[in-house]
Amino acid sequence: MLEFHLGTMLSQLVIFIILMLLVSKFALRPILGTMKKRQSHIENQISEAEKNREDAIKLVEEQKEALNKARLEAKEMIERAKSQKEREAEEIIQKAQERAERMIQEATTEIQREKEKALADLRDEIGALSVQLASKMLEQELDQKGQSKLVDRYLEQVGRLQ
Repeated sequence: MLEFHLGTMLSQLVIFIILMLLVSKFALRPILGTMKKRQSHIENQISEAEKNREDAIKLVEEQKEALNKARLEAKEMIERAKSQKEREAEEIIQKAQERAERMIQEATTEIQREKEKALADLRDEIGALSVQLASKMLEQELDQKGQSKLVDRYLEQVGRLQ
């Protein structure tokens, strides 16, 4: 019986080896191939994700640079606008001062002209009054008191004209 048992065991072993070879050929190799494909696919996805991560980091850095550049440009534009505003304000103030000075000069000239005209009119009036006074003095002989009154009237008229 030991022989039978040994023969049965031997046949079971041969069947087991054949079964293992069949399983290896038809089941294990395709499973291992599928697993290798799956592993390769996962590794590709990991490397692609890493590449995408690196690209995203680069993009973030580029965006930061672009934002900083835009901020600098905006700051420069604001500074240029401030400078231009200050220049324009100074020009407006300078033009206003020049205009005011010109108006003052014109007013001073006009006042001087009017003053000279008034003085000329006053001289003419004084001359006329002097002639009238002299003619009145010649027409009548005046006493000291009358002459004093005439001179006082003359001075009073001259004072009103000024």
